[in-house]
Amino acid sequence: MTIEFEYWWLLIFPLFFLLGWTAARVDIKQLIAESTTLPAAYFKGLNFLISDQHNKAVEAFSEAIHANSDSLELHFALGSLFRRTGETARAINMHLNLLDKKELTNNQKDAVKAELAQDYLQAGLYDRAEELFTTLTSKRYRQAALFSLLEIYVREREWLQAVETATGLERLSGTPFRKEIAQYHCELAMNAMIDQQSDRVRFHLANAIDANKKCVRANVLLGDLEIQSGSHAAAIFHWKNIEFQDPEYLVLIGPKLLQSYTALHKSKEGIALLKSYLDNYKLPSLMSALYESTLAVEGAGSAATLARKELIRQPSLRTLDQLLQARALVEHSAKSKSHQDIELMQQTVRNAIGDRAAYHCNQCGFRAKQYHWQCPACNAWESLPAEPSEAITREMTIKK
Repeated sequence: MTIEFEYWWLLIFPLFFLLGWTAARVDIKQLIAESTTLPAAYFKGLNFLISDQHNKAVEAFSEAIHANSDSLELHFALGSLFRRTGETARAINMHLNLLDKKELTNNQKDAVKAELAQDYLQAGLYDRAEELFTTLTSKRYRQAALFSLLEIYVREREWLQAVETATGLERLSGTPFRKEIAQYHCELAMNAMIDQQSDRVRFHLANAIDANKKCVRANVLLGDLEIQSGSHAAAIFHWKNIEFQDPEYLVLIGPKLLQSYTALHKSKEGIALLKSYLDNYKLPSLMSALYESTLAVEGAGSAATLARKELIRQPSLRTLDQLLQARALVEHSAKSKSHQDIELMQQTVRNAIGDRAAYHCNQCGFRAKQYHWQCPACNAWESLPAEPSEAITREMTIKK
């Protein structure tokens, strides 16, 4: 089979080349024409931005706007710089003046409102920001507006609005907010607990677990709620469920578990349970509660045996301090002359340990002396590990 060659095809290739060359020339001319309409100060401002000279960039963009006052893009760039340098009042005034222009289209007005809402948000004027963000319903701005609204509701602790907004964001963006929604319900449950509305507490905690099956905080609060009514067995049931959600958080309820077992006259059963947690999950903070309970229930000898076993398995200065304390109690009861030497060693160890154990946010690095479900600095949820990080680091150093 042969293919016949049509000579007129040869005319097509030069034609295509000519059309492409012409289009390229037109694009280049258009680009040059557009760039020449931009004030020189605009490019000076870009150079200052690249070199992180924000104050000089503000001056350059202000000069560019005087030369081309009709450019919204230049206004938006300057407004962003104002926010970055903390001059939110100037950004607000500039964007309010833009809104007064009658010749703006609806799309342009929405763009200005979006910028003005960001100004209000950064200035802490949450009511005004919320009012503007709720008006941005077009597809172009809706998702960003919902993110900002969620930030406002979390900062103002408006948890019902936060649940509604996060749910809408999930549908719109496809990004899951299950962990956050569960925490919002836990906050609502905390408020209901303060108001002694136990039915509302259970309602919100059920919603929290429905939103996130691994919401440890919900089971912590359910146990706390049962304690208020004296139902220690029910509290233990909820707290034991935490093992199957995230065992690391068992350190938060270890002392509570032991107290409830003691209230039920089952101290040894509680001690046995915490020993199994310690063996299975190697959580150093559990050792403190377990040691104190063993010392109180079984005596200094058993507490010393526990501390010695743990010290062999996982060396740490804190466990060494516990062992020395238990040995000092044993020697004191036996009226041994080495009692004072042991107390001296114990004091030396305590001075080495200090009181520097802290929780470090894995999002922003914030350091807290007590555990927070929400980082006080960056507002991230469950970003602080349940185990104090410095304690872990110190023990790893000892091992080396």
